[in-house]
Amino acid sequence: MSASKDGSDRLLLLAVARPSDALAAAAALLEARPDPRSASIARQARAIVWRDSGRTAEAVAELRRALRLAQTSADTSRIGDVQATLGLTLGLSGRPADGLATLGQAIGNSRGVAAGRVLTRRGYLFRVLGRYDEALADLRQAITLLHRGQDRIWEARARSHRFLVYAALGQAAHADRDLVVAEQLSAATGQDLESAMLVHTRADVAFQSGDLPAALGFLDEAAARYAALQTEWPSLAIDRCAVLLAAGLATEAVTTTEQFLQRYLRLDSGGTATAELLFAVAQAALAAHRLDLAEERAVAASELFRQQGRTGWLARATYVSVQSRYDAGQRGDRLSADAGRLADQLDELNSPDAPSAQLLAGRLATSQGHPVDADRHLDRASRFRHRGPTFGHAAGWLAHALRAEGRGATAATLIACRHGLEAATDHQRTLAAPELRAHAAVYGVELAALAQRHAVQRNDARMLLRWSERWRASALSLPPVRPPDDPELAADLAALRNVARRLDVALRADEDTDRLQLERSRLETAIRSRTRRLGSESPGATATPHDRDGAADIEALTDGLKAHRLVEITALDGLLYSVTVVGRRVRMHRIGPVGSAVRELELARSMLRRLAHGRPPAGALERLHSAGLRLQQVLLGPAATELDGGPVLVVPPAALHAVPWALLPVLRSVPVVVAPSASMWLRAGRLPAPRRRRVALVVGPGLDGGKDELQQIGTGYPDAVVLTDGQATAENTLTALDGAWIAHIAAHGLFRRDNPLFSAMALDDGPLTLYDLGRLRRAPLQLVLSSCESGVAAPIGADELLGAMSALVPLGTASLLASVVPVNDTTTAALMVDFHRRLRRPASFGTALHEARTSAADDPVAVATALSFVALGR
Repeated sequence: MSASKDGSDRLLLLAVARPSDALAAAAALLEARPDPRSASIARQARAIVWRDSGRTAEAVAELRRALRLAQTSADTSRIGDVQATLGLTLGLSGRPADGLATLGQAIGNSRGVAAGRVLTRRGYLFRVLGRYDEALADLRQAITLLHRGQDRIWEARARSHRFLVYAALGQAAHADRDLVVAEQLSAATGQDLESAMLVHTRADVAFQSGDLPAALGFLDEAAARYAALQTEWPSLAIDRCAVLLAAGLATEAVTTTEQFLQRYLRLDSGGTATAELLFAVAQAALAAHRLDLAEERAVAASELFRQQGRTGWLARATYVSVQSRYDAGQRGDRLSADAGRLADQLDELNSPDAPSAQLLAGRLATSQGHPVDADRHLDRASRFRHRGPTFGHAAGWLAHALRAEGRGATAATLIACRHGLEAATDHQRTLAAPELRAHAAVYGVELAALAQRHAVQRNDARMLLRWSERWRASALSLPPVRPPDDPELAADLAALRNVARRLDVALRADEDTDRLQLERSRLETAIRSRTRRLGSESPGATATPHDRDGAADIEALTDGLKAHRLVEITALDGLLYSVTVVGRRVRMHRIGPVGSAVRELELARSMLRRLAHGRPPAGALERLHSAGLRLQQVLLGPAATELDGGPVLVVPPAALHAVPWALLPVLRSVPVVVAPSASMWLRAGRLPAPRRRRVALVVGPGLDGGKDELQQIGTGYPDAVVLTDGQATAENTLTALDGAWIAHIAAHGLFRRDNPLFSAMALDDGPLTLYDLGRLRRAPLQLVLSSCESGVAAPIGADELLGAMSALVPLGTASLLASVVPVNDTTTAALMVDFHRRLRRPASFGTALHEARTSAADDPVAVATALSFVALGR
């Protein structure tokens, strides 16, 4: 092929390297009325950019014009090249038969390097269609021709496509070799878009190895590169969805992928990318338990996959539909047969859904009384306890445990549960972000529940306590990883404070806030992404020494409780069970439905919220007492009789973390502390105090009585660092908190249910978020947060939380005083002064709070305020 004098030949390279520049150059060339060959190239380049941005119908029409022009030029090689692009575009638009036929014609019109380029495109289409053997055959031949012809750009493309085929087939060594060569070739030839695509590909490598932080990092980098090139790739949204699902972030996955799908549908409604986006949304909706949406998107994806002749993808979409019906409560022999057939088909295809499909088939066969089929499917699912990404190993152990249970082998079942929880812990260790660690606990929930059921069936209180402790608050039981000093993260957090302050001013002035809201959303996304990318092995990250002793050692636990009585509450299959430890006596009680407890809790919290406004109705104290009695019945039941007047440690499930425990009559008269797990409470007691007993006192703006509260508290701590009157900025506060013995922050608080780690306390320069606190080298040993709802967290799964505890406990906080509902500023100030006076005696947080509470007058607002605070930890 001879080069054009008008430079049109380079347009095809530009279409992939810099799409927006290619569009501008193609338009300029066509305005100059070039010869047919050059016009054909310009239209082909424009079509490539349109296709890659989702405008497939326009791309096909433009390629047909390009083909007519190429035929006019009588250049056989040019005809073949346009046919190859048209064939690939037809295939990706949902017309695989027409696409492959056109690609076949292109091969007939091509020789040497040109043939290698056509084969690369056909291999790509075969890969998308799931026809991996044919894809490998074409790509091997293409790489030979392109290497021989020294076409490094197209050899890089062919190798990157072959990498994806090898990765899909599980041939990691071959895949990695192709990726390394492709990266070297792309770097040498300056192909910006293809370099971005290879970074994107690196995300898949990290994902397949189970390194989710690295996968998220590569996806973020690829997204930035795509954005710089003004192009958007559906596969990026699809791959990000898969990583978010593996990280347990199902709600975020379904929201972001559905939003991308709706935008993409405006450009393309029937192509291969549309079908895969529909499937990704179906998977995410299934994980988020939005079963109607999962079924709807799975059916739509199935129809497109069927039209496109993509049998492997059709099987995957059908499996999502079957799983959603199972999750909705459907059972029966027909569903069981469908699940078994799909599981075997996906297994043969080496599909990533094969393990979960085999597990589903095993469950259904068990429920329908088909033990032989159940054993076969569970055996196949259990193979993945040692295969595939590390985050999937726990599911393989679950299948192994269910298989043992089906055979009546209780000991083997419990051993498999233990190994599964160890595998889940190993996965958690690869993560550093508290958010990801908490969500990763989902991999162990069912394993722990399986063992807990055996304990309940045997009425074995010690066994229930052992297995509950083994996986309760697991994210807090791992060694904390402190992020490296990150100037960009600090800058983003400072910018977020600035935007939040300006937004507050604009809202008060009734001004337009759209631009500020967008900027806040952008900054929050950047902060969240940056912290998620931190892995336990990230450069600069430091793991804090942390002892994780035998969480299941009941003897050590009973010895460590000393004078405390333990009430550990477990939610299992919709019911609450309690285990009480009083001295050496360990007992188990069945309490009642979780739903009843949650309803009574909300009623009690609502009553406390109303009283915080300072207008108590007649008989308010009597109503509080009645609410406490009802709450005691649904939270403790018969376990209340086990408590004999000594101090109490309560370990609740995540759904009941925000209980005002002192409202319960049996706990009103004793010191009460609350912890995510008994093991964590024991560890907190072993934390060493700082060498210098430094005290930090901070008061934020706009707090009624805040300065008076601080002055009175400060008289007991003459050497305290005091921040107020404009000095209570985020950086000053973090400096004062770092390594403090006792810290007290009096500030307005806001709990963000949509994003708990952006919950914040209002300081002089804006909100101090939990992300800010995560930058501390060591959190205060004892911390008082006299702000509204500072003790509220977002439940994650059965026994994990995201909130102040999850941010501070791993960094060294042993005791935390916080409220579980909004509180009255004036009465809070008086309570805090009394609390500190008793704390200095010295006393524990639980004892100091109890004594301050009992000294409250009969004023309903003061009583409600005292009841709204809980002592967390020691």
